[in-house]
Amino acid sequence: MESRRAAAEYLRQLLLRPGPYRNAWQRHVARPRDDVINQMAVGEVIAARLRAVPSRPGDAQVMPYQLRDTVSGALSGRQLTADTCQLFADAFGFTQHEADRLRRLCEGSSRISVLSGSHGVPAQAERDVDHALGRRRHQTVSLHDHIYVGEDGRIDGVRTMQVIEALAPGLDRIPFLCDTSITTIEVGQGCKGLTGELQQIGPDVFGTEILLARTLGIEETLTLDYRIAYRFPGDLTDPSEREHRRAVIRSVENLDMRVEFHPGKLPAQVWWAHWDGIEGGVLQREVVTLDSQHSAHRYLRSLDKTVVGFYWQWDSGSSPPTC
Repeated sequence: MESRRAAAEYLRQLLLRPGPYRNAWQRHVARPRDDVINQMAVGEVIAARLRAVPSRPGDAQVMPYQLRDTVSGALSGRQLTADTCQLFADAFGFTQHEADRLRRLCEGSSRISVLSGSHGVPAQAERDVDHALGRRRHQTVSLHDHIYVGEDGRIDGVRTMQVIEALAPGLDRIPFLCDTSITTIEVGQGCKGLTGELQQIGPDVFGTEILLARTLGIEETLTLDYRIAYRFPGDLTDPSEREHRRAVIRSVENLDMRVEFHPGKLPAQVWWAHWDGIEGGVLQREVVTLDSQHSAHRYLRSLDKTVVGFYWQWDSGSSPPTC
């Protein structure tokens, strides 16, 4: 049941996200609300697909009201199956990646976790992390963030490659801090899954643990690969939707950060910046130029208790943050 609830949460997020999926069902609503899914309208979209491409007897004549229980059961997680996931994917045109993720969640994959929250990441003291997640038992010796910005201007997600070194014997998991913008975490190489147990560490900040593919002895290393998808409203005038920061509470060696923009949506200006903590302003910044792959890149050998990253603006008329 837990897996179906997680899949249903992801399905709701897809249908509420600004873009073609939300537009598809909102076209059937006289006064749509962006934060509430109209189930009858969703039924309209699915019914139209079934009538256009019937696969079973009765599909060619199906009416939206006949799909009421199907839609309700899927969005609540009570009756969400692999076939229902495929039905939604076909009707709304989910990408292959989104359809596969929905299916794996429904099947109970421990390698993807849906995390819910609100918004914003306030500053956190090291003692808060120690209290919630325990003393550090590993260090990061290399960290690579690859940020993807889609054609709609929203941050689609981040792929992270992280090399860790055990500071204590028997290391089988590491803490992961997340804020409320995160939609899903999908773990890959070096990761066995997520504990799925969220602990609130501070206002709008939560922590879970990534389970390692093998237990490490002291000074042993392991490479982790995981992907993070975000939930953003799509307000491109909001500065928080035009930046990616890496906050280092303790220390990180060899940070490599790259932001890549869709060729159909290039920013007017991009800056590499150093912030005065999560909630503080910009301390230093420098203009960066996109390369032939529409990306900007920075490498830092060492960071300690600081915040760095990229931010950008879409038009030359808007005012960027000042130092």
